[in-house]
Amino acid sequence: MEVQRVQAVANSLSFATDTIPAEFVRPQQEQPAITTFRGPVPEIPTIDLCDPDQENLVRSIANASKEWGIFQVVNHGIPTDVISKLQAVGREFFQLPQEEKEVYARSSSSQSIEGYGSKLQKDLDGKKSWVDHLFHKIWPQTCINYQFWPKNPPSYREANEVYAKYMREVAAKLFESLSLGLELERHVLKEAAGGEEIEYLLKINYYPPCPRPDLTLGVVAHTDLSAITILVPNHVPGLQVLKDEHWIDAKYIPNALIIHIGDQIEILSNGIYKGVLHRTTVDKEKARMSWPVFLEPPTECVVGPLPQLVNEANPPKYKVKKFKDYAYCKLNKLPQ
Repeated sequence: MEVQRVQAVANSLSFATDTIPAEFVRPQQEQPAITTFRGPVPEIPTIDLCDPDQENLVRSIANASKEWGIFQVVNHGIPTDVISKLQAVGREFFQLPQEEKEVYARSSSSQSIEGYGSKLQKDLDGKKSWVDHLFHKIWPQTCINYQFWPKNPPSYREANEVYAKYMREVAAKLFESLSLGLELERHVLKEAAGGEEIEYLLKINYYPPCPRPDLTLGVVAHTDLSAITILVPNHVPGLQVLKDEHWIDAKYIPNALIIHIGDQIEILSNGIYKGVLHRTTVDKEKARMSWPVFLEPPTECVVGPLPQLVNEANPPKYKVKKFKDYAYCKLNKLPQ
């Protein structure tokens, strides 16, 4: 195999040695043991999506998006068994023999990020993150490339299709609430982000057990380039967000979804809503997994601050550009 996967690295290490390869050791200013805040911290907001008071729901989502850029939602309408099946088939995929997973590998020459892999963003210092992943689109139908959907386990396709159906309803409610929170008509933000052509990109993150979780990160600090990210975690904690200059742990709430405001909503809102800076830590004994879905504009969609939110007192804070150009700059660490 050309690329050594992190899962294979983890399996080859003796946990008695208490070391990891040097390329996984983060600089001191990034190491979680040193930088995680241990004092009393505020909790990431939790919002009931079935709140009968619609004005309160809109206000709660808008406030969380302005002050945090992240919130958790409960009573979101996705049945527990639908989420459990999504998680089960993802776990089964990562338990397959390595050569079977490699069938779905992203080729190094591909322009797309779909497929099985271990590296996403360019790292200027040559460092690696303690994670393997599988990317594939789950909606709209015209964008789906089934060559990246595992055929094993056999129920993988159905579990993902059912999840996608329910998740689109959650996404619609979030877009509407975010629009109303800016005192815009409910359809405005979704339309500006691509409307019915918004692409739903699923990523399964697999963070193997790590002998030195104090030294490494599963995913380094970043904001998402999406409009919105809707994430299913597993029971192993690891998501951290930067709040008031402190890295704080996200509390695990069973059956909740974690919602990240991404760069495109920050841009469209001209900075009223904030993309959340977040990172992922890993565990010494347990594999951590997560299932984010990135709601992204189609590649040719032009995104910039909404004209309704720009005036002399509030000039545009961001450039107007095609989503594909924004994504290219972000993934290659180039200035926007």
